[in-house]
Amino acid sequence: MLKAATQAADHRERAVDRPVFPVDGDLDQARARLGALADEPTPAEAALDQLVAAMEPLIVVSTGPRYFGFVTGGALEAASAADVLTTGWDQLAFNATSSPAAALVEEVAGGWLKELLGLPSAASFGFATGAQGASTVCLAAARHWALAQAGWDVERDGLAGAPPLRVVANEERHATIDRSLRLLGLGAAALEPVAADDQGAIDVEALAAALDRGRPGPTIVCLQAGNVNSGAFDDIGAASDAAHAHGAWVHVDGAFGLWAAANPGTCHLTTGIEAADSWATDGHKWLNVPYDCGYVFCARPDAHEAAMSYTAAYLTGQGANGLRGPSDYVLESSRRARGFATWAALRQLGRRGVADLVERCCALARRFAEQLAAVSGVRVVNEVVLNQVLVSFGDDERTDRVVDRVQRSGECWMGATTWHGRRLMRISVSSGRTTEADVDRSVHAIVAAHRGL
Repeated sequence: MLKAATQAADHRERAVDRPVFPVDGDLDQARARLGALADEPTPAEAALDQLVAAMEPLIVVSTGPRYFGFVTGGALEAASAADVLTTGWDQLAFNATSSPAAALVEEVAGGWLKELLGLPSAASFGFATGAQGASTVCLAAARHWALAQAGWDVERDGLAGAPPLRVVANEERHATIDRSLRLLGLGAAALEPVAADDQGAIDVEALAAALDRGRPGPTIVCLQAGNVNSGAFDDIGAASDAAHAHGAWVHVDGAFGLWAAANPGTCHLTTGIEAADSWATDGHKWLNVPYDCGYVFCARPDAHEAAMSYTAAYLTGQGANGLRGPSDYVLESSRRARGFATWAALRQLGRRGVADLVERCCALARRFAEQLAAVSGVRVVNEVVLNQVLVSFGDDERTDRVVDRVQRSGECWMGATTWHGRRLMRISVSSGRTTEADVDRSVHAIVAAHRGL
């Protein structure tokens, strides 16, 4: 265990200068090193050495300062260390009987999260695997509440014969919203898309019109805090007012953008956020907690718990010692104690540190945009309001070739996306380890790839 912790720490130290992506990694060689299932036991240290030898050449240095893909945080020191402890402690975070420590730390950290994000203090919360799991929980609570308003008990009677349930959402919503609808039995086809503006924020007038012309009855409206491509925010306050006027539940997908609320320089983007009914965000994105960690919040705790909780004869201890049962608010019963790493991250940073992390990443995103926009043949196509930068290098083919060259350089890593029918480089700045020098070094690699074609 000590040797593994030392190797993990060494990896983090070397992440500053290592190639970001393992472009020379040999999958066949790694597969051969992993070997076949042995008949006899292998000493633990030898097994670990074999794993490291096989996997090290394939590791993506996402904990380093020049990884700008998928809005991945860099994993804070305290959070990473707490995650090592979490593995060593190996707590079942089902309830206060399976682990009073896990239940208590989630209770404390959940309260801190609500404070930072400007959410109602009475909101319920849960620690999920990520924003996908969190949105699924939120939409399950929304399904329960909306159908209950129509006199239908979906947990008891299912969806067969239930009143039709409308789901209205931004046409540029994240694809995980559709996936959640599939998983909840509503189906992706139940979703009614609403037009967005040129930056991907929902058109509130179009939303109101869609709600007006649709059939009355149980309705869920899905909004977003931070467009996955541009970083744009829906006008959550105005959109929530329109939705609530029609008796709808409002869910906010804020996988990374919800953290804007924790920073005085960006909190205006989340104005009205408290008016929604549920919210989902990630810890492994902007809070820089190790994978996997997400958070679900619900302004209607009764609906939240009704959608998630269950009982069995052998399960005891829900509410033991006056502590909430963590598993009553998420999908999993057998679940990792994610609260330890979250608590450690929040304790390390404090309010000011979280705000500084968000502000610094936004400033670095603007630095990317300013430097790249000054290069001939390069165009930044979005308004850089947060930590997302979208870049075109001319036509789609050339843009994909630049992205490929940059990835293969090992200097930095950023992905590609399709937005408004165009292929673009997508730069997401969300690591607390990134500096101005890392941005400048990355810009140099991007420009070299662009000019080398």
